[in-house]
Amino acid sequence: IEAFIEAKREPGRLRMFNLSVLVTDAFMDAVKNDGPWDLTFNGTIFDSVSARDLWNKIMRATFAYAEPGVIFIDRINQRNNLHYCETIAATNPCGEQPLPPYGACLLGSINLSAFVEASFTPSAAIDMTALRETVATAVRLMDNVIDVSRFPLEEQRQEALAKRRIGLGVTGLADAFIQCGVRYGSPESLELAAGWFDCLRDAAYRASIDLAAEKGPFPLFDAGAYLAGETIRELDPAVQALIRQHGIRNALLTSIAPTGTISLLANNVSSGIEPVFAFSHDRRVLLPNGETTTETVENNAHRLYRLLKGDATPLTDAFVDAQSLSPREHLAVQALVQKYIDSSISKTINLPESIGFDAFQSIYFDAYDQGCKGCTTYRPSDIRGAVLSLSEPDPKKQPAVVPATIAAPADRQADENAVIYMTQPLDRPPALTGSTYKINWPESDHAIYITVNDITQDGRRRPFEVFINSKNMEHYAWTVALTRMISAVFRRGGDVVFVVEELKAVFDPRGGYWMRGHYVPSLLAAIGEVIENHMIETGFMDRVDGLGVSSDEGTEAAPMKRRAVAGAGRQCPRCGAAGLMKQEGCDTCASCGWSRCG
Repeated sequence: IEAFIEAKREPGRLRMFNLSVLVTDAFMDAVKNDGPWDLTFNGTIFDSVSARDLWNKIMRATFAYAEPGVIFIDRINQRNNLHYCETIAATNPCGEQPLPPYGACLLGSINLSAFVEASFTPSAAIDMTALRETVATAVRLMDNVIDVSRFPLEEQRQEALAKRRIGLGVTGLADAFIQCGVRYGSPESLELAAGWFDCLRDAAYRASIDLAAEKGPFPLFDAGAYLAGETIRELDPAVQALIRQHGIRNALLTSIAPTGTISLLANNVSSGIEPVFAFSHDRRVLLPNGETTTETVENNAHRLYRLLKGDATPLTDAFVDAQSLSPREHLAVQALVQKYIDSSISKTINLPESIGFDAFQSIYFDAYDQGCKGCTTYRPSDIRGAVLSLSEPDPKKQPAVVPATIAAPADRQADENAVIYMTQPLDRPPALTGSTYKINWPESDHAIYITVNDITQDGRRRPFEVFINSKNMEHYAWTVALTRMISAVFRRGGDVVFVVEELKAVFDPRGGYWMRGHYVPSLLAAIGEVIENHMIETGFMDRVDGLGVSSDEGTEAAPMKRRAVAGAGRQCPRCGAAGLMKQEGCDTCASCGWSRCG
């Protein structure tokens, strides 16, 4: 758990997914009482630590780089409609959908802002009749999706059909608040949200009951056990009576997803139940070719207000963005909405960089005390990059493309708006500075030499090209292809550290070798470590303890014993002949004489 907490501290690593820690009620009690906590796995106690010290490690990590998040797992299980037939031990990547083994997400979101009538007037309100009708349609649509989906695994299909779990939620909540003239997180906004989400929950459950009467309830439905659930007992008594009479088609119905992409497509309404990030901001977009572009987008409520009121009309107090809200206002909305959601919520509490650590961690205690099922915060730091950044006030500002300019890696840039990339690769200078490294890979008769050449620009050294040479012609074709591809990426500029990560992630199905005290899963991974080490020594990337190989030029990375992998083929790793056999407990090739033990 301690290594897990620290897993994402290194800039540029493990960036494209989220991590969260499952926290039990017993652990929270131990933290509050400063008690001990046993670290166990499969019933075995491996260590006993201070619960408060472990909690502080979690908090220090998320304070520094926004991860891991915290999931209150006991609350999830206690309030699960399926408490009687499943135990949740994980969630989907963003935390809004707790799932059992082989569980799958089926998420849908309704744009609340589209239901506001008479926007920006004293009579502004959501059309509740239209909302109910749309919820009913959405539930039927999502239930049908279960039947037409083609699941990768049969176990996934059986799980989905047995419980028919869906996750209907909303997007555009903050826009709807603005259109109704209330500030996000204010008592007035909470009162409105309570009415809206009560309507959504009631309509969703009634629609699912109607489907059960028409098509039958989900197969694992047990009226007595289902109606005994904490969440079900909070439904309108009339809805509970209908469930007892007809059953219900979908075991769980509601969830609040992040909705980043669909909100952007819906004219950039606020996403999920998040506040508006900014009324105009820059969005970095990763293109298929690995380059990055920047687009300036405007919030939909802000655009509508300007169309109706004109540019000269001052904004109302309802126009508040994520940076202007207090943590309490963020949390108030999340806690209120959670009362009406049977699954969970993806919500990020934006915090100022200046917030003190004690105030920071108190947010997590408040989230636990207010009934949230999880808590995620974001505080700006040098370690985490940002997809979104604030625009300049000038509406005519356009992101500039700066060709042939070397940019520091994104995690090292002081200004996240300065996204610099190259439309054309750099020309090769007549002479370059570089280093050559030697690898002895046990399956090769000849050493492999890796040369990394660098270019210096703006006083900074960065990799420009790679060459791999060996007398072993078996490697010739793929090493030529590999070096050309890596060199092409290097010459485009930008943050090329991902090349190292991709190479190091390659596993040989037959197993790797121990080299200099750590396991290297493949020859490609060994090459990746050499390039990584070179980048560290030249100052292009930061050193991380325990990673990389010796950086001395010409130093040989000595191999050690290879790890066996069950199910390996009987093809010789050296000559390729199908002559590998066991002799005296060791794989030996009858064709070329190669031996795994030799």
